[in-house]
Amino acid sequence: MKARTAIVCSVADQGVAALTNILVLVAAARLSTVADFARFSAVYLVFTVLLGVSGAYTGQPLVLRRGEHEEVGGACRSAVTFTLLAAAGLGALLAAVCLPLPGATPRALMMLGLVLPVVLGQDTMRYAFSTLHLPHLALAGDALRLACVLGALAMQPHGAPAARLVTVWGLSALPALLLSAALLHRRVAGTPLRLKVLLRRGHLGRRFVVEFGVGNATSQLSVLGLGVVGNALVVGALRGATTLFGPLNVLFTSATGFGPPLLGRLASERRRVRATAMLAAVLAATAAAWATALALLPDGIGRHLLGDTWPTAAALLPATGSQYAAMAVGTCGLLALRMLDPRTTLSIQVVFSLAAVAFLAGGYVLGGVPGAAWGLCLGSVCKAVATWTRVARLSRRTAGDQVPVSARAIRSGS
Repeated sequence: MKARTAIVCSVADQGVAALTNILVLVAAARLSTVADFARFSAVYLVFTVLLGVSGAYTGQPLVLRRGEHEEVGGACRSAVTFTLLAAAGLGALLAAVCLPLPGATPRALMMLGLVLPVVLGQDTMRYAFSTLHLPHLALAGDALRLACVLGALAMQPHGAPAARLVTVWGLSALPALLLSAALLHRRVAGTPLRLKVLLRRGHLGRRFVVEFGVGNATSQLSVLGLGVVGNALVVGALRGATTLFGPLNVLFTSATGFGPPLLGRLASERRRVRATAMLAAVLAATAAAWATALALLPDGIGRHLLGDTWPTAAALLPATGSQYAAMAVGTCGLLALRMLDPRTTLSIQVVFSLAAVAFLAGGYVLGGVPGAAWGLCLGSVCKAVATWTRVARLSRRTAGDQVPVSARAIRSGS
């Protein structure tokens, strides 16, 4: 597949996956009572966290794999098998814990445990297809899942309990799982199955899970904390402004999750870094253009999108747009670091996630909600500068076309 077609398929696949998550919540909100939708949302939040952990532990190390087809195919087969077994074990434990507990929420969590291997297994196969340079097959699986989940939820009666919706949502991914498994089996059958590599102490997934936890937990909890100790308006305003930039989150996720196999086609580290820098410029320009388009929206359309939150969120668009432009540069910097030396990203994520919390709190103290938004922007700028400074140092160290030690570590799964 040509690089341009592969890029389009990768971005489209990520867009379909993101659209599925959004439409599932919309459908559940229309079918449920307020109380049941709250329960479904809580269970879906648990799934989102488990999905992020699964992607960090198996998916992100997998897309960094390079080597012969047998070696890469074995890594894909091992990652999918490991995810299915781990999800089955964790799901059984979750179901066993929730089974004796009374209430609708434990029942919904129990059903999540039963369908967990289906939803996590299908997601891991997306990473496998990307690693094998077959993103169109990932797109086919996700498109089938979108059609099945919407069709299944559309047949549910109004007022369906959360446990039923969770069950229907999870089992609707089964056709996509079976299709993806059949397509993947044709490519990786006979390749070596090495599950112990994924449990080894030096496995990169452990570091990526910590990065995921630090990066997501600190940003979410810091905003919620300001709402508790300060003004609840800060939560709604920042969340509203961030929601408007949802399409950019899809692009950023596509870059980090599916960029390495595409950039890995380039012959040298220098060319890969140069291409990543160009990608950073494109994404930053896209963020600026998107922010400009949002700033020019008529007030009526803005209120239709966010309701009464629109005026406050609109006032934050300059800060949030600048933040996303900096995030584009920082995301591509982390992508370059993962291709040069994936062990260098953890320290940056930890330090600058904590710095962003400090900037957020300091900005709120000095300037209220707008100050908090500009504090987040400053944190993203500092993170972007740090990542590309590290990229420049590593690029000089690995000048030429010599294979660094980290590349051998990637091939061995460490």
